[in-house]
Order: sequence, then structure tokens, then C-alpha cells
Amino acid sequence: MKHSFLFFLMLICFSCSKIEPRKPINPKPSTTLYFEAMQQNKILNRQEDDKILQIIKNDSLSTYYQSSNGFWYKYINKIKEDLPTPNKGNEVTFEYNITDLRDSIIYSKQELGIKTYAIDKQDIISGLQKGIKLMKIGETITFVIPSYSAFGIAGDGKKIGINQSIKSTVTLINIK
Repeated sequence: MKHSFLFFLMLICFSCSKIEPRKPINPKPSTTLYFEAMQQNKILNRQEDDKILQIIKNDSLSTYYQSSNGFWYKYINKIKEDLPTPNKGNEVTFEYNITDLRDSIIYSKQELGIKTYAIDKQDIISGLQKGIKLMKIGETITFVIPSYSAFGIAGDGKKIGINQSIKSTVTLINIK
């Protein structure tokens, strides 16, 4: 009896204690870090765009068009006929190369070969995904693509470095 009274007394005393929640082991990172990283990215993107605009300005013999998708392009061979452009689901055949902004070849057409791509159903360089949709069969366009629409902060792990803008000359061979 004495033991049961002592047990109940202890139970009452300890059960009334205030429960304190556990604190997380890894606290949430500060939003300040995200904001600072975002500001740095904006500065890098602006510098890249300025470099591209300077290259375009120096190429006074060509007319460049700015895409709403963040890249620039010029026609090498423009088809004036009213031919269709690729739509989602179409399969296109094209050949292309990749150069740096000074026109030094990174990947040649021979190296890359002829490619087949299902519009908006496969992954390729973001700038090319959108750029190919502007093309007609037989056209050749040079796209100037900033890194954020190309290979980004990772590069391609081989020949294209981090935050590297590229040029790519694409010839659209067929649309199915």
C-alpha cells in the first residue's frame, strides 16, 4: 500500500511537468543566403548579356533578333516561302555545331552528327529547344545562347565550362 501511494504520488508530480518540444538538429537556412545568391545570379546574367550584346554590336554585317526566351539569333539561310515550323510532338531532324562566343569550335557538326528530336518531349539545350520551333525546313540559323539557357552553372562536364555562353549554328533538315 505504501509503495502504491508513493508510485501514484510520483506519477502525479512528473506527469504535470511542462513538455518542451525538441528543436531541429539542422535549423532552416536563412533566406538571406538565398537572396544573396539570387542577386549574384542577376549580376552574372547581366554581365553575360552585356558581353553577348557587345559581340552582336561588333558583327555589324548581320541582323540579330532577340527572342523572348532569352537568346539571340541571326539567319544564315532564310526560307521566304510560307512553310510550317515545328510544333509540340513533331519529330525534327537537324544538324548543328557549338562554338564559343569567339567562334572557336567546341563541338563540330561532324562530332555531333545528325540529330533527331521530338519537340517538347525530349531534353536538349533549352535555347535550342525554343529556337528550333522558329525554323522552317532548309533554314540555317546561328543562335547566341547565354549560359542560363545552355549548360548553366554545371557546364557539360567535358568541353563547355561553367557559366559559358555559346553559339550554335543549326540547319533544320526535316519535320515529321
